[in-house]
Amino acid sequence: MSSLAEADRHVRMVVDRSGTSFAMGMRALPPAGRRAMYAIYAFCREIDDIADEPGEEGMKRQALSDWSEEIEALYAARPGRPTAVALAAAVEGYDLPKAEFHALIDGMLMDVDMDFGAAPPLDHAGLHLYCRRVAGAVGMLSVQVFGEPRATQYALALGDALQLTNILRDIGEDAAAGRLYLPADRLAHHGIAVTTPQETLSHPAVRLVCEELLAEAESRFRDADTLSARLDRRKLRPALLMDMIYRSHLARLKRRGFAEPTKRLRLSRLAKLGLALRALTV
Repeated sequence: MSSLAEADRHVRMVVDRSGTSFAMGMRALPPAGRRAMYAIYAFCREIDDIADEPGEEGMKRQALSDWSEEIEALYAARPGRPTAVALAAAVEGYDLPKAEFHALIDGMLMDVDMDFGAAPPLDHAGLHLYCRRVAGAVGMLSVQVFGEPRATQYALALGDALQLTNILRDIGEDAAAGRLYLPADRLAHHGIAVTTPQETLSHPAVRLVCEELLAEAESRFRDADTLSARLDRRKLRPALLMDMIYRSHLARLKRRGFAEPTKRLRLSRLAKLGLALRALTV
């Protein structure tokens, strides 16, 4: 088992290598909170890599099952992997709920199911279950670290908004990897057959489904606004930064439209820095 110092170095290295926009928000936290968020992010990164990188279905499922067992060992005070050692300190310091780590693993299994055709295409309810697992769970862990445990509904609203924005922004990249997160029931409603992801996205009516998801994301951002007004927004600064970055992505997607849904948008580093400075004034 790694020492805590070695584990902290490991998770920080994972964050630094990732280039994630979440890093700006994490660095705004006090040292203990920053270390906890680095550990949470490293866990998310490692299980996401299992789902996303090339590999056989059985190997992916086994690797995720191994992580599920590691979470059980962590909560039994027997962490083994460096990231789990770093998480153990976060769990103890911030009373992180074990169920949210398992929810994240279940979300990665949904990706594996999609890749290997082990489950039917997501419908609207399935899409929101996916958002709850892969984004809502991160939010539920994060608000504990931020010191605002009352913010559970805010975390879920913002998680939906961020993940729906991610799906719309990355739709072309996901399709190239064989994944389609647009709900099959909404596609069928607009007369779109679900074949391969890329063929489905070539249908001219797919923009209507994208516009519906964009409206849902906007609605969940509004929900997050309403909920955050009742909370200590100073404690939520890292989340508010992500809100600003992703809301900017969504606004650009809306202006561009979905005539070419696979065209990817990116926010410049300078633009992200400007949003970070705005978040610090909240």
